[in-house]
Amino acid sequence: MKSHFIYLMALSALMFSCAKDNFTEPKSTLSGQILYKGEPIGMESGLGMQLWQPGFGKLGAINVFVDPKGSYSAILFNGNYKVVFPKGRGPFRTIEKDATSKDTLYLSLGGDQKLDVEVLPYYMIRTANFSGSENKVGVLAKLEKIITDANAKDVERVSLYISKTQHVSRAVNIGVTDVDGATIKDLNNIIISTNVPAIVPTQDYVYARVGVKIKDVEDMIFSPVQKIDL
Repeated sequence: MKSHFIYLMALSALMFSCAKDNFTEPKSTLSGQILYKGEPIGMESGLGMQLWQPGFGKLGAINVFVDPKGSYSAILFNGNYKVVFPKGRGPFRTIEKDATSKDTLYLSLGGDQKLDVEVLPYYMIRTANFSGSENKVGVLAKLEKIITDANAKDVERVSLYISKTQHVSRAVNIGVTDVDGATIKDLNNIIISTNVPAIVPTQDYVYARVGVKIKDVEDMIFSPVQKIDL
């Protein structure tokens, strides 16, 4: 009897393994960028959009993360999806297409597909001219205020971040200098500098980027990462 039981357990495990091996994996790639008038929006890693696919049991979001250059990629099953940003996320406002769909994008995926998503940022970093010396990095930045109507928001702060690697953010840096938005008189002439600490092992360069924190908006908008020789 015991050997019969063991045989049944082994048979069940084999059937489960076969069923698992026969499971069809998603093969279609959805990719694109988050853009403003064709220009990528620079952000921190971790910001994501959500894909909803109704009709497959319990409805749940597929989280797709956007990289610092505003690009994303996901491998999915073919089918129909709704594309949305979580409420209150992103240094931008989503664009409403019409009164019915509002800011939701509808997608029919049938193979590899590219989908760029246009948004309306509160601000854009138009220039970020960096300079480096032996122990200091400086930047001359220019901002453009994009949203100027009743939805407009003020700048809370502008920050210069430096890092040993190309990963530069609020969470990953070796130095940061903040400028309070209330002290900025000219968005076309924002000057910031930050000291470079001792780096072990020694290297004669760092990576830098400018970030803009908007009042009442959690996610910051960033300039591209740039390598700075010291």
